[in-house]
Amino acid sequence: MAVVALCAPSQRIPDKDAPANEVKGVPPRATAGDYQAHGAAGTLTVGAEFLGHSIPRPTGSPITTDEYVVVEIGLFGPPEARLKISAEDFSLRINDKKAPTPSQPFGMVFRSLKDPDWSPPVPAEPKSKTGINTGGQGGQGDAPAPVHMPFELQRAIQQHVRKVAIAEGDRALPQAGFIFFPYRGKVESIHSMELTYAGPAGKVMLTLEP
Repeated sequence: MAVVALCAPSQRIPDKDAPANEVKGVPPRATAGDYQAHGAAGTLTVGAEFLGHSIPRPTGSPITTDEYVVVEIGLFGPPEARLKISAEDFSLRINDKKAPTPSQPFGMVFRSLKDPDWSPPVPAEPKSKTGINTGGQGGQGDAPAPVHMPFELQRAIQQHVRKVAIAEGDRALPQAGFIFFPYRGKVESIHSMELTYAGPAGKVMLTLEP
C-alpha cells in the first residue's frame, strides 16, 4: 500500500541550507488564495498562477522563453506538514487538447532562454564595397554570423531559473516555485488551460487564465 507523504509529524525537521546555485523555489505567498487559482487535494492546498513565456526576476525585465510557458505554484498544508514534491506530478492541458502536457525539468528550458535587457552588438560596416568576386568563398551578400549572449550572462540567467524552479524531494510546507511546460504558440492563442496535480497528497484540477 502506498504511503502518503503529506503528514504532520510531531516535530518539524528543518530543510538543510542549500548551496547558492541549488534549486530553492520562490517565497510562498501568504495563502493559496493569493494565487490566480487554488484547490485542495486531501490536506494539501495548491495555488497556481500562469506567467506566460516569462520568468520573473528581482531586477530587470523578466527572462523569456519562446518554447515554454511558466506556471508559479504554491503548496500549502497543515502546520508542520511535509510533502514529497515532484514537478512530474503536474500537467497542463491547453486549448482542450486531448492529452495534457507533462511538465519538463527546468534544465530543458536553458537553451531557449533570452534576456530582453541584452542587445547584440551592432555589426561593423564592411571595409570595402568594391564588389570583388570571392569565388564563392563568402562576400558581402552572406548572412552575418549569429551572435550569442556572452557566456557569463547565459550562466547568470540559467542559475536564476535553477533557483526559482520548484524545489523537489521531501520538503516542509509551504513551498512555492516555477514549473515549465513546452508550448511555442502565442499566449494570445490560448483560450483555456487546466493544471492538474496528481501526487502523493491526491489529485486536483485548477482552471488557469492566460
